[in-house]
Amino acid sequence: MPTTFQAEKSSMSLVAEGVGQLRLDTSIRNQAQRVHSALRLAILDGLLPSGTALPSSRTLSHQIGIGRNTIVTAYEQLLSDGLVEARHGSGTFVAAIPPPLAKTTAQFGIGAKVPPGPKRPFALGQPRVEAALLARLASASRRRISEADPLDLGYGDPRGSLHLRRQIAAALAVDRGLRCDPDCIVVVSGTQHGLRLCADALLKPGDKIWMEEPGYAAARATLAAAGAAPVPVVVDDEGLDIRAARERAPEAKAAYVTPSHQFPSGVTMSMRRRVELLEWAENAGAWVLEDDYDSEFRYTGRPLTPLAGLSTTRVIYLGTFAKTLFPALRIGYMVVPPDALGHILSARAAIDRFPPAFMQDAVADLMSDGTVSAHLRRMRKHYCNARNQIAKIITEDAAGVLIPAVPAQGLHMIVRLASGLDRDAGQAIRAAAEVDAMLLSETRTESAGTEGFILGFSGFSPELLSEAAISLAQAARRYVR
Repeated sequence: MPTTFQAEKSSMSLVAEGVGQLRLDTSIRNQAQRVHSALRLAILDGLLPSGTALPSSRTLSHQIGIGRNTIVTAYEQLLSDGLVEARHGSGTFVAAIPPPLAKTTAQFGIGAKVPPGPKRPFALGQPRVEAALLARLASASRRRISEADPLDLGYGDPRGSLHLRRQIAAALAVDRGLRCDPDCIVVVSGTQHGLRLCADALLKPGDKIWMEEPGYAAARATLAAAGAAPVPVVVDDEGLDIRAARERAPEAKAAYVTPSHQFPSGVTMSMRRRVELLEWAENAGAWVLEDDYDSEFRYTGRPLTPLAGLSTTRVIYLGTFAKTLFPALRIGYMVVPPDALGHILSARAAIDRFPPAFMQDAVADLMSDGTVSAHLRRMRKHYCNARNQIAKIITEDAAGVLIPAVPAQGLHMIVRLASGLDRDAGQAIRAAAEVDAMLLSETRTESAGTEGFILGFSGFSPELLSEAAISLAQAARRYVR
């Protein structure tokens, strides 16, 4: 444990107000290092300002009861660090160093929010994680590490594990009707990482990109941070309005879309709009960034064919394991057209060269042995029941105030507020219900529209979801009264 001593004040003592307080850390066994550490921290923290005269080695030895030779060694270490300077005939003084930075709360960038604590019901991006799945994943990762050969321990393919890329290609062909070469798949650490690579590789600073309005704020922020210029384009019952997009930004170089299950509205892009979007991309030489974030969870019929299944030249398909398994896994992937692949791999080489391989191979093992597909079947049933439960409670308990729209796909539900309520009703009801529901208004940048809640129904027990749904309905009724 650190101990504190008070140095005596004299012409050769530590003269600034309060700088006589040093902390000797007794966990440091070597005494010279212990003294050196205490003095170094005092200098760097500003307790010993530049120009302060240190006590002579004899004086400090007497004050703190440590041998003079030990003090001399500590001073020599400070001289080597450049933190003090010896002036012939005058003594040892603290060197001129920059003043210490003000101690502030950790910052995460302008406008950024401090990462939140544990999530409450209706929070988005919270998949259910089974203990059995984690045990299988842990076993597979241990096996991969213990059986690794020298090639596995070196620099890997910038596209990621070939084993995982082959498994992803097989799953996309069966589940999504998307046939692709594993060589054109790039494993990334998540959708935002993939978007950043696309922006760095394919767009120039200031290039405009069509963004859905309302839409996914994290994607918008990622692309803006990369230097692109997001242009909000209204989404209607058919998805992104291509005509409105052409009018607003005819020179756009890319479009970001969630066509299978638009976030947050849940709208599926019509075939007419899909064809129109792909024709625009071909003619303009632009890129379509297709985020297929929750296609694995469709409750009626089979998943829809993605845009990338209709065009292999201008669409970059982005998928993730954050919903199918869990976000902390940090594994996503892109299916990249051959013309863009080299540019994206060059951009990756400038950032992280290649993704870590062991966990990728472990996930691939669970895909190949059927563990992941069995997990998805169980989760579809669980999430479908959760969706129905929330919709039933809200419909019965908040009729006329909250209007749920039961989705055919995904892990969230839109619940709109009845018309006629003031624009602050959503925030007030959410605060009263004490839930982590996102508001529709929080996904818009410009356009006005009806207010409502985006309710995530994955990752929470049926009991918690029921309590939260009842609380939301009661808060809405109280607000209206």
